[in-house]
Order: sequence, then structure tokens, then C-alpha cells
Amino acid sequence: MATPAHVAIIMDGNGRWAKARGLPRLAGHRAGVEALRKTVRAAPELGISFLTVYAFSSENWSRPKSEVSDLMGLLKLFIRRDLAELHQNGVRVRVIGDREGLQPDIRGLLQEAESLTAGNEALTLVIAFNYGGRDEIVRTARKLADAVARGEMTSDAITMESFAAHLDTDGFPDPDLVIRTSGELRLSNFLLWQAAYSELVFLPCFWPDFSREHLADALRDFAGRERRFGGLAARDVAL
Repeated sequence: MATPAHVAIIMDGNGRWAKARGLPRLAGHRAGVEALRKTVRAAPELGISFLTVYAFSSENWSRPKSEVSDLMGLLKLFIRRDLAELHQNGVRVRVIGDREGLQPDIRGLLQEAESLTAGNEALTLVIAFNYGGRDEIVRTARKLADAVARGEMTSDAITMESFAAHLDTDGFPDPDLVIRTSGELRLSNFLLWQAAYSELVFLPCFWPDFSREHLADALRDFAGRERRFGGLAARDVAL
């Protein structure tokens, strides 16, 4: 069975999971963190090398201040409690997104997680934090425009390859598979450049209910698909 090297997940439905149980939204986010822990442990066992998770989007700042504060607190708690285990299990942590404007303690924790685990190879956990696909593309365009203005490169040197090399995800393979929970059928500004040829799997379960079995089922779905990357299938070429 073909296993995707890189799986990306839109972890959606924490709030609705909590509402269905008469619980505050924070309870849903806490349950979502536990689902993330289980998924990170399962990923390398299932043959996944890169796991990218949409932890906090650049649009999430529009949520109530109390909820944003709760989400920041959960991020701090996750890193402080789980970093040692992640490191022990050979997980390399990388963070993508715009770090400008983040509180110094948040930036420090993200840097600490990356530095401590930089040499690990069992799994690369990419945390998309304060991330938006359109924002990433705009930031990349500005980097290249500045490089041209400084005379470091010409506009003709801007290609798909050089553009990709300036994205937050430089050095990572594009995701083979993108999974979204909660039944929503959209990417919501997640990895817009990188997911151009990703296979998409949409699951009805809320993120806190996501399990190893859900992940394994998504991998089986992926294995049954034929990836063409814009070309023709082998059987079509023979016609």
C-alpha cells in the first residue's frame, strides 16, 4: 500500500464537539490537543514522515479575546508538557506562519521547540501557527520583490521553483494528502500553494474524536487513488 510521506490536517470541529456536549469551547480545544497527541504518536507508526497541522490561522485573531487567550495558553501548555516526549520520540518540530507581532514568550517557546528537536528524524511535525496561505504567498512575493530591488536577483529568475524555495515550507515536500475533519469541504486558506496536487479527504467526525483508525482509513483511501499531477494515466497513454 502506498503511504503518503506528508500528511496535512485541518483540525476542525473543537467548538462544535464541545457544544454538542453542553461544554465550553475551551473543553473542545483541550480535547483537540489530546487528539493531536494521539495523531503525532500514530503518524510514524503508519509510515508518515511529515505531519503538518493547522493549529492557529491568521484569521483566528478575529475570535473573542477570551478564546484567543485560551488557545495561546493551550499552545504554551502543549509545548511545555509535550516537548520532552516529542524529543525523546525523535520528533522534529518546525513552525510555519508569521511570527511578527507574536508575544515574546510565544516566540521563545516556538524557537525552543525547533532548536531542541532540530536533529530528530523519526517524524517532522510542522505546526502552522498564525498561518494563512494567502498571507504566506504575499510575504514570499515581498521577499522576492525586495531581492530584485536590491539587485540580488532578476525578475526572470523568479520561477515556480525559486518561489517555492522562499515559502515557509522550504525544505519540506508538498503534502500528498490533506485531511479535514468536521464535515466541512474546503481548505480554508491552508497550504494553498503546496496543496495544488494533494489528495483531499474530508471526514464527518469532529477533531476531538479523530483517532488512529480515522488516520489509517484516510491512508487506505489515499492508497486507492491514482495521482496524475496533471498528466495522463498510464492506461490513457496506451490508447
